[in-house]
Amino acid sequence: MNDRLDQLTPRLDAAKAVDLNCDFGEGFGAYSFGQDDELLRYVTSVNIACGFHAGDPHTMRTAARKSLAAGVAVGAHPGLPDRLGFGRREMKITASEAYDYVVYQVGALSAFVQAMGGRLRHVKPHGALYHMAGRDQEIAAAVVKAAADVDKRLLVFGGSGSLLLNEARRQGLGAVSEVFADRTYRADGTLTPRREPGALLASTEAAVQQAVSMAAEGKAYTASGDIIAIKADTICLHGDGPHAAAFAHSISSALLAANISLRAPGAVL
Repeated sequence: MNDRLDQLTPRLDAAKAVDLNCDFGEGFGAYSFGQDDELLRYVTSVNIACGFHAGDPHTMRTAARKSLAAGVAVGAHPGLPDRLGFGRREMKITASEAYDYVVYQVGALSAFVQAMGGRLRHVKPHGALYHMAGRDQEIAAAVVKAAADVDKRLLVFGGSGSLLLNEARRQGLGAVSEVFADRTYRADGTLTPRREPGALLASTEAAVQQAVSMAAEGKAYTASGDIIAIKADTICLHGDGPHAAAFAHSISSALLAANISLRAPGAVL
C-alpha cells in the first residue's frame, strides 16, 4: 500500500484535535500484559477493563489510580462475561442482559474512580460487545441506556458510523467516533475482520500515515487499498503488542507534527 501513501498526505492548513485512547488494565490476578505505564506517556484517554473479559478489583483500582495521576480521561471498557475468550467471542445475549452487564461493570469502575476524587468520562464496549452494539439496534440501545442510567454525562465511544453512536445521540449522550490506525476498513466503513487478508496494515509507516490522514482529512484505507471517508474523534492505540509504546510514540509525534493537537473528548482548552 505504500504507493497510496501520497493520497493520504493531509493538508496542514488548519489546526485540529484528536483523542488518543488505549485499552488499559487488562490483566487479572497474578497476570499482566501490555505496556500500560509506557502508553500513559502518549494517550489522552484510557478504557479500563471492568472485570468480565479482564481486570479484577485490584487491577481496576491500580489502573484508575495511575490514569488519574497521569491526567488522562478515564473510561470504562465493559465486555462480555467470557474471560477464557478475552471477550472476543460473540455470545447470544438479550438486550436485558447487555444492560445488566454494562451497568454492573461501569458502576464498579465508577466507584473506584470516585473514591479517588475523579469522575468516569466515557464508556467503550470491549471486543465482541463493541461489534454487536455497532450493528444490533437492541444491543446498542441497551448499552447506551446502561451508560446513561449510571451517569448521563458519560460519553459513548463507538465505531465511526455505527448504530451505537446513532443510539447515543438519540438518547442524548455524547457520541465519540473511534477509528483504528493499524486496521483496514470495508467500503461501508466497518473494520475488515481480522480473519480476512489485509485486515492489518503491514507497516508502522502506513499505520502512522493513516492515523494522520484520518484525523486531518477523514480518510482511511480499505483492504483493497481504496480510500473511504471516516470520522475520527478518537484513535485507538492497541496496547498488547510487543512494540505498542514505540507505535504510540510514532503516531503521537506524527499527529503533533501535522499540527493536530491531542486532547480527550470534551476537554477544556
